[in-house]
Amino acid sequence: MGIEIRRVETNSELKAFIAFPETIYADVPQWVPALIMDDLNTLRRDKNPAFEFSEAEYWTAWKDGRMVGRIAGIINKHAIEKWGNKFARFGWVDFIEDFEVAKALLATVEDWARSKGMVGIHGPLGFTDFDKEGLLIEGFEERATFATIYNHPYYPQYLERLGYGKDVDWIEFLVTTPDAIPEKLLRINELLSKRSGVRIFEWKSKKFLIDTYGKQVFDLLDEAYAGLYGTTPLSRKQVQTYIDQYLGFVDPRFTKILVDTENKLAGFAITLPSLSDALHRSRGRLLPFGWFYLLRALKHPVSIDMMLVAVRKQYVTRGVVALLMMALNKSAIENGIKLAETNPELETNIAVQGMWKDYPKRQHKRRRVYLKKL
Repeated sequence: MGIEIRRVETNSELKAFIAFPETIYADVPQWVPALIMDDLNTLRRDKNPAFEFSEAEYWTAWKDGRMVGRIAGIINKHAIEKWGNKFARFGWVDFIEDFEVAKALLATVEDWARSKGMVGIHGPLGFTDFDKEGLLIEGFEERATFATIYNHPYYPQYLERLGYGKDVDWIEFLVTTPDAIPEKLLRINELLSKRSGVRIFEWKSKKFLIDTYGKQVFDLLDEAYAGLYGTTPLSRKQVQTYIDQYLGFVDPRFTKILVDTENKLAGFAITLPSLSDALHRSRGRLLPFGWFYLLRALKHPVSIDMMLVAVRKQYVTRGVVALLMMALNKSAIENGIKLAETNPELETNIAVQGMWKDYPKRQHKRRRVYLKKL
């Protein structure tokens, strides 16, 4: 039988679309599923405020009576306006090891993009830079994080056969926590804090953090990340959605806030206990036991994921990011954290890679956004 492409139209079809990766990754220890409720909130038009300036369609591929692939097509109008290219995006792409299935899915999203007047298509990308992005091309033997994509090695091979080429690469590092912080480094950081006029703000209450600094965090992200690939300014509704979705997980041990003399946000580092093992065990479901695995991972972490770091422009050249790294390092040592995994970093972003220069590290993954002109 041939390959049939079906457009996702109902909630039950959307849930099947979200659940599909489990059929091809259930026995792959490196795969980490997304929380199903997070994907539902992102892909539903009535839940995701990005639909105020975006449009999207989702499709599944079927062969011999079973689902064998999926793909999303997205047009982010803010991204087109900001970057000046009429490119559609593809994301949430998965398929069995069958080139014809991949070909049918990509042809479907390409035809859709052409019908919308687009001249190119790139991905994997989501609606915004906070969605999972970048196809894994190195590090298939490494476990994913909950914020990144895992895929089989045949994915990039199929895309390249279909005429897709490199648009941009990100790299990731596994950083080892030192056994102790040298006394000399502590003195240097104390002096740096005095000279710059900023300090680490010790917080305890999530409600206080969110109420006081939640919106400032995302305003600073817009400022600090404005020139990075694929980013777009966030709307007020998006900011509130991300506050609700992500800041509820933060932990004062691993999320550090830098403030100036007026207690205004000068920088931050959001780091979370690794949820990879918990999500793999629960298959992205909170029930019946997923909540238990997640709670245990949050309370008793063995490693951490470094999610977001940003510093206000006027402080970048003053080296204050070292204050954030020192505070995280201290907490990691106190809590027995041996390893930290970085979020994807653009291969050309030498500044952010410089944050790990004084730590034992290993570049262990590379991921790529592919582009095809239509």
